[in-house]
Amino acid sequence: MITLKDAKRIIEAAEAKAAEIGQPMNIAVADAGGNLIAHVRMDGAWIGSIDISIKKAYTSRAFDIATKDLATHSQSGNQFFGIHASNDGKIMIFAGGIPLKQDGAVVGAIGVSGGSGDQDHAVAEAGAAAL
Repeated sequence: MITLKDAKRIIEAAEAKAAEIGQPMNIAVADAGGNLIAHVRMDGAWIGSIDISIKKAYTSRAFDIATKDLATHSQSGNQFFGIHASNDGKIMIFAGGIPLKQDGAVVGAIGVSGGSGDQDHAVAEAGAAAL
């Protein structure tokens, strides 16, 4: 189980990485049920990315996969093509969502949005490593 204290530590590590690369981000942490535990919008981060970061965390937990990997599988002709239209539009297939694991079990997810896909994923990885 991810506690609020865990979520704050994850967000703090992600914020540090975002600051290091000079890109303000929206950072969301979800629990094992895909429900939001905590969210931070760094100063200067896009308001349009608030919803995206939350949905990246949900998507990553809903399918227990990094959103960048889901994106690869959801392109035209691939097995998950069209998945982004499922779950009432809550599915994000942009990089930046990563499942959070403890003892090999998925216990939640982090979702990051506000930069390029590579930047979002790197910031999410930094947050995930703090768990």
